[in-house]
Amino acid sequence: MVAVDTHGYYGEFGGAFIPEMLYPNIEELKTNYLTITNEPSFEKEFRQLLKDYVGRPSPLYYAQRLSEHYQTNIYLKREDLNHTGAHKINNTIGQILLAQRLGKTRIIAETGAGQHGVATATVCALMGIQCIVYMGAVDIERQAPNVQRMKMLGAEVRPAHSGSKTLKDATNEAIRDWINNPVDTHYIIGSVVGPHPYPDMVARFQSVISEEMRWQLKEKTGREQPDIVIACVGGGSNAAGAFYHYLNEESVRLVAVEAAGLGIDSGESAATSVLGSKGVIHGSRTLLMQTQDGQIVEPYSISAGLDYPGIGPLHAHLIATGRAEAISITDDDALKSAYFLSKIEGIIPALETAHAFAALDVMKYRKEDQIVVCLSGRGDKDLNTYIKHFDRFKD
Repeated sequence: MVAVDTHGYYGEFGGAFIPEMLYPNIEELKTNYLTITNEPSFEKEFRQLLKDYVGRPSPLYYAQRLSEHYQTNIYLKREDLNHTGAHKINNTIGQILLAQRLGKTRIIAETGAGQHGVATATVCALMGIQCIVYMGAVDIERQAPNVQRMKMLGAEVRPAHSGSKTLKDATNEAIRDWINNPVDTHYIIGSVVGPHPYPDMVARFQSVISEEMRWQLKEKTGREQPDIVIACVGGGSNAAGAFYHYLNEESVRLVAVEAAGLGIDSGESAATSVLGSKGVIHGSRTLLMQTQDGQIVEPYSISAGLDYPGIGPLHAHLIATGRAEAISITDDDALKSAYFLSKIEGIIPALETAHAFAALDVMKYRKEDQIVVCLSGRGDKDLNTYIKHFDRFKD
């Protein structure tokens, strides 16, 4: 059975490796998150906001032309149609309600592609709470539209200038902030990473994705279980949500798609399942890209949300045990897939999501299979990148 244990481990991955200063915060979360989130008043407010504010349920769309092209049956779980344009809002709604019940008055977050930053800024504006978002300087430049959205929503965006100036470094800065402000601050982590209970907590908030997939698929096909679920994985929150209600159903094939960058062996990659080894990053034991002496290897991907040197401990466990399979997709293949989806279905996906669609070109499946792809975000934020490569892929 795939489930987190009382110490926060999925098999040999997970746990809470934290500085002493953060121990009270993590203990407070561990002690209270399940009790609070299981309260009827919390559940009622969470579900009401998902319905009336986020716009859930998100549609499960049968992509007819895409299905005809690949000669199978492909459904798209349309998380791109959520308020703010991605799945990230599911988690931030849950965590802001939790933070309020814990008496926190200040919110910090990290972001790579900017969608989690926007989602955090959105719920802070909704609830009237101070918001500070850390973002790598490189990501601030390549995700400029989302930076402007965060600022318009009232958030302060603080650049991270260390390391590769991307998601890993933004996370480092957010953790430093939390260490310095442990009493009044809640850290809304955007993915299934970090110390326990974050990976489990974020997965639970995102599990609404597969919860809806079950009844939506039954309405369309007569059965709740697809044959294959495909989702992109950086830290892996959209994948955790899409996989969640199928984790213990062995008949459902789970496919985690990560970023190969310029190629797995190019030195410019984020293919953690291939290049990673067991280690600790940002408070949990997982698979991460590192040198023999434990120094983090800087990841690379054209997609800001996938250039993380590790993966969440749940995904590390799924891949290590063979419950999920990992596929690595290059920048060029993701770009090609994004242009193709745009032309064949009229949907411009986020660059992160484009990696998941590219997996259809390399994996094996049957004509009768029912395949669900988690369309985790829309491509507005990536238009500058798409335009830059337009001449190469327009045909």
